[in-house]
Amino acid sequence: MSQSSLLSRRRFLNLSGLAMATGLAGCTSSMNTDRFRYQTNPVYRGPDYPAPGDTLEGEIADGPLPTGLPDVSNDYAYAYGEVLDGGFQIPAVPYLQIDERFLRQQVSDPFGEAPGTLIVDTRAHFLYLIEPGGSAMRYGVGLGREGFAWSGRGVIQWKQKWPRWTPPDEMVARQPKLKPYSIANGGMAPGLNNPLGARAHYIFQNGEDTLFRVHGTPEWKSIGKSVSSGCVRMINQDVIDLYDRVRAKAPILVV
Repeated sequence: MSQSSLLSRRRFLNLSGLAMATGLAGCTSSMNTDRFRYQTNPVYRGPDYPAPGDTLEGEIADGPLPTGLPDVSNDYAYAYGEVLDGGFQIPAVPYLQIDERFLRQQVSDPFGEAPGTLIVDTRAHFLYLIEPGGSAMRYGVGLGREGFAWSGRGVIQWKQKWPRWTPPDEMVARQPKLKPYSIANGGMAPGLNNPLGARAHYIFQNGEDTLFRVHGTPEWKSIGKSVSSGCVRMINQDVIDLYDRVRAKAPILVV
């Protein structure tokens, strides 16, 4: 990643949610080989870069010498780093293995919806939160069958930290191994292996549950892809960030 593309400190505060009081506390991909080659490409010391202790025009060289790795944004390393949340230790995400299009970033608003609106672009695998002033926070998402099963306008009727997962009875009938987590048995307890992840946003339309969710997942490899099951999946660090930005009864548009 070039120096010109690094996030400014102010922009990172927006990305990380640290500008807010709550902040971060508060349903298979391979490595990008081109990026890997670029990041490990040797940098050869030229005549303008003396070896340590040598002199340049009579002066001792100071400052860092070039290495085999270009500069990388420490901001993303922090945003996707390990985090303790709700008593659970969420592992760091190897964000360099994710197409950088799907990393959390502030972009120009491509939709023109009212600030506070969430928009899920199922074709591009993006979720946008529209902000004032013509900008939007964009997150990469993974989509499963359920993620394509509903579209239109709704509201985030409620949202929950570390939710329980209760698969519908129809799903339990198809997959009997899920019976211990059925509605009758109280669902699956919150945790790192819970399919809803660290946060869940429940979408209603005309007062009825659509069964469509925007939720977290530990399966970061599914981001930007269509997977076998689930609704709208987000990296746990991203869904925590989104949760702290979304107001109650926020409108949502799925296209």
